[in-house]
Amino acid sequence: MSTRDGGEPQYQPAIQLMREVGLQKMGYMTSWAYHDDPKRLAFMFARYKFVAKMLEGSGHALEVGCGDAFATRVVAQSVGRVTAVDFDPAFIESARATLSPKWPIDCLLHDIMAGPVAGSFDGAYALDVLEHIPAEQEDVFLRHMIEPLTPSGTLVIGMPSLQSQAHASAHSREGHVNCKDQRELKALMARHFTNVFMFAMNDEVLHTGYHAMAHYIFALCCGKRIDPAR
Repeated sequence: MSTRDGGEPQYQPAIQLMREVGLQKMGYMTSWAYHDDPKRLAFMFARYKFVAKMLEGSGHALEVGCGDAFATRVVAQSVGRVTAVDFDPAFIESARATLSPKWPIDCLLHDIMAGPVAGSFDGAYALDVLEHIPAEQEDVFLRHMIEPLTPSGTLVIGMPSLQSQAHASAHSREGHVNCKDQRELKALMARHFTNVFMFAMNDEVLHTGYHAMAHYIFALCCGKRIDPAR
């Protein structure tokens, strides 16, 4: 006689997890996005998957501007350890409240504009952050991100393109003071790295197509410069 209470055999691990641990929790922003416009979560996960693939095998990765860190687990699957920081206490509180023992992530309150994160990192990334940093402060932001990066470390920066803003919602545009097109982002990152590779994304589709038609842009950077002014 079956000991199952319901559900097909292949679904029993999911039922057991729900009974023993409960349903997995969303953070502030991801819960709101799922309520307001669910497809945005697909775009978010696609961006984090790109980072995970680029940093795969890294020992210790740093995320700057983690928000509620809901998608940070995607990167945690591919690296040894993740430290995720944000300057907003509400986000860090939300991130810590949704952590799972299976995916340990160090969520720390830290303002990257005030200084670098302590420690050493093999990879670092910031998604949807740089566009919120005034242009006159962007080099400070990047220097503080890069300082704890090892000489062979990799940095990934992702942001909405300048061209996308004409089609973005009012909420999406709020706080965007420094959107760039792909060429501008590459020029900025080349001040700090010897090698900069550009990618683009439309919705969840990654590509290397015509930059002016990209909704989202990535800079994959390696070979950090000792003197960023060079």
